[in-house]
Amino acid sequence: MTEPEPALPGRWTTVWSRPVGWLLDHVVYRTSVTGRANVPASGPVIFAGNHISFLDGPVMFGAAPRPMHILVKKELFSGLLGRVLTAAGQLPVDRAGDRAALHKARRVLEAGRCVGILPEGARGSGEASAINNGVAWLALNSGATVVPVAILGTRISGEHLDAVPGPRRRLHVSFGGALNVCRRPGETGRVSMDRAGTEIRAALARHVQEAIAGSGQPLPDADIPQERHKEVAGTPADHHLRNVQ
Repeated sequence: MTEPEPALPGRWTTVWSRPVGWLLDHVVYRTSVTGRANVPASGPVIFAGNHISFLDGPVMFGAAPRPMHILVKKELFSGLLGRVLTAAGQLPVDRAGDRAALHKARRVLEAGRCVGILPEGARGSGEASAINNGVAWLALNSGATVVPVAILGTRISGEHLDAVPGPRRRLHVSFGGALNVCRRPGETGRVSMDRAGTEIRAALARHVQEAIAGSGQPLPDADIPQERHKEVAGTPADHHLRNVQ
């Protein structure tokens, strides 16, 4: 007997959490936001942001014109923080490989909602020189529109990867031009996913540079030799995706 699929997060989860995100962006920090008009007003959307700080997900959440459910590493879903994340409608994911999380995110998108993802997978320079293919898999299998998101200021040059930005720091979030990816006739699933991943990576990297030029706010220095953390996962490891077709 087939087990019923887990229920999707209730729509009420973002009713209370979106104002909290706004307060984070505009009371705790000073966040300028551009490109909201690039976000489709309806239908499924994948927000794909660059990743420089553990605050990137919450800041993107608070700046977006539509509510979203963000893929967050499952280790954070414990204690008080875990209850808050669950109540906010966020989606736990196992960084070692989690097809169930990808399928749940697809169901969220098929319901016409939005999913947030940081496809670089780990905090780093934020220039999107490489991304995981989970975002491509989701886009191809849900038909969702992808909106690249540049997040700047959550970590600056000289700060440790674990640094907490001081209150009232100036941040910048920019939503780029939407793109859609699809399978081409005759392509295998893997070829389609690799091509879509390349297109999404290029769009995100290009938009990050455009946001830097437009805002005057740079990325932090390239990674210093520190442990890299995967807090908000782009995907399970790519080798797991070969079986998620």
